[in-house]
Amino acid sequence: MKDSYDILVVGGGPGGAVAARTAADAGLSVLLVEKRSAVGVPVRSGESIRKDELLEFIDADKRFISAEINSVVLIEPDGSMNGSTEGVEYILDRKIFDRELVWRAAEAGVEIQVHARAASPIMEGEKVCGAVIEQHGKTYEVRAKVVIAADGVESKFAKWAGIDTTIPLNGIKSCVQYVVNDIDIDEKTKLFYILPEDDTGGYIWIFPKGKRCANIGVGIPGTDGYKARDYLDSFIEKKFPNGKITEVLAGGVPVCRPLNETAADGLLVVGDAARLSNSVIGCGIYNAMFTGRLAAEVAVLAVENGDTSKEFLMAYDKAWRDSNIGKSDEIKFSVQN
Repeated sequence: MKDSYDILVVGGGPGGAVAARTAADAGLSVLLVEKRSAVGVPVRSGESIRKDELLEFIDADKRFISAEINSVVLIEPDGSMNGSTEGVEYILDRKIFDRELVWRAAEAGVEIQVHARAASPIMEGEKVCGAVIEQHGKTYEVRAKVVIAADGVESKFAKWAGIDTTIPLNGIKSCVQYVVNDIDIDEKTKLFYILPEDDTGGYIWIFPKGKRCANIGVGIPGTDGYKARDYLDSFIEKKFPNGKITEVLAGGVPVCRPLNETAADGLLVVGDAARLSNSVIGCGIYNAMFTGRLAAEVAVLAVENGDTSKEFLMAYDKAWRDSNIGKSDEIKFSVQN
């Protein structure tokens, strides 16, 4: 690990990996740090992406595609169903997919450090100038012209740097999901069961992951993970009493407005760290990759122009808000609120 880089990326998920690779492809020196000991674990709840969205960033590869979906069905509390067949979707194996993105970043020249936690930003006044990195019991001061915070829903880096990252209590869903084997499912159809609003609201999903296997999960408002798990256990006992649970995952998904600002002096914030997951169902793979690429493109221009001020970097904030991602979020929130 060197003392300084053009770009420091905090977080090795899809947003961070795409950001790092984009900056490296432009000829900049890039360090990506991931706090966990391996990329792709633990798996987060989002595993679904449209085919056209995936192909913007990487060719489809059967190694990381668990299933190909050609229809989506919403099941209302009264049992009525609404179906859609708008294009093909993929269910990804996130462990393999996330690692593939990071490997491609490494091939582009990005230095990758795992089990490396960004403990705090290096600040000069209000400007972010790098980060203090903790790894294997040692501490390193790593300076960078621009830091890209891609550290997910649990992001602390942007808050430490002075950006308001507060999530309202009604702005997060508790999610629990199981990988369930030996069940009868339609392997080409993704299902969403809408839960009654007068009960808890939220939804249960069934994402096929291959022959007789599915990711089955629940997302409900609030932070009560035990309540979410009770709902999921009850659902599986009713629908798939003989299913075999082989993996359990839990976490929170932001379903609130994006951050008011996603840029500061020397800092850009992308993906879930910027609250840019889909505000209805919480999936954010495409949004993370899109904003990661966009942030890196703006960071490259900032470094080339010798101007990493907030004023310059706000071009990123404006660009994603003017994109389909920003416009769709505004539409959703104008309806919800």
